[in-house]
Amino acid sequence: MGILDANEFDRMKELKELDDAKTGVKGLVDEGITGIPNIFLRPASELADDKINLSISDVHLPVVDLSQIQSPERRKTIVDEVKAASSEWGFFRLVNHDVPHSLMEDMLQAIREFHEGDPEEKKRLYSRDAKRTLLYYTNYSFYHARSLSWRDSFAVMSHLSDPLELPAACREAIWEYRRQMRVLGGLLLELLSEALGLKPRHLIEMGCGKKHDLHRDPFFLTVLLQDQVGGLQVLHQDHWVDVKPVPGSFVVNIGDFLQVRQRFNSITHTVTSSEN
Repeated sequence: MGILDANEFDRMKELKELDDAKTGVKGLVDEGITGIPNIFLRPASELADDKINLSISDVHLPVVDLSQIQSPERRKTIVDEVKAASSEWGFFRLVNHDVPHSLMEDMLQAIREFHEGDPEEKKRLYSRDAKRTLLYYTNYSFYHARSLSWRDSFAVMSHLSDPLELPAACREAIWEYRRQMRVLGGLLLELLSEALGLKPRHLIEMGCGKKHDLHRDPFFLTVLLQDQVGGLQVLHQDHWVDVKPVPGSFVVNIGDFLQVRQRFNSITHTVTSSEN
């Protein structure tokens, strides 16, 4: 966000007001605010270390194509591609997977409808308690972060067992998308196991894919469905590389817990604000 000068402000008061409202960033926008609240502004000293002048857009993430993965020869090639991308970048773009493009679009639309929808529904789900099955929140480290990120999040926890708990506006899409992600996630764990020279189900049998509640990159593995707003940047060879959205694809990144003796790397990345 913007730069915060040394001006004093009542940080805890602003945080509590936003927390008590339970409507997040969207609620602030709906109220018609004309400036960004101080709690979202980063200190100038913190921004000084950002390599904002080293952004490049003519370098692209490696692409892993899952087509014909049933062929043993083709699967070996895919494993080699996953291994190289995970080692050199810590990120790769996944194409020709089995998740229907229509479902991906439905999922994006469903989440838009939730965030644009009834504020009372969001207030009902507002929480940072990971024991709950559904969470709507602005920032997970709300009272501990030096500055808040300009975003709202809706998390569906892994222990959700009843689809009727989901908001009606996004229930069908989320439930089917969740099922598809478990299948795709299992396949990715197999490919990563093979890339390490292990049996295909090694990481699965270790339970590596079971705890995927909050979408925190430091943990294990993230499979990202981008919308057309974009803003993701990956730090590669001291340059920020723009990761532009490609319809029908996923972006996969290696988390800290999957970083293995420089064979897989968890890479620094950020999301920049967009006029969109």
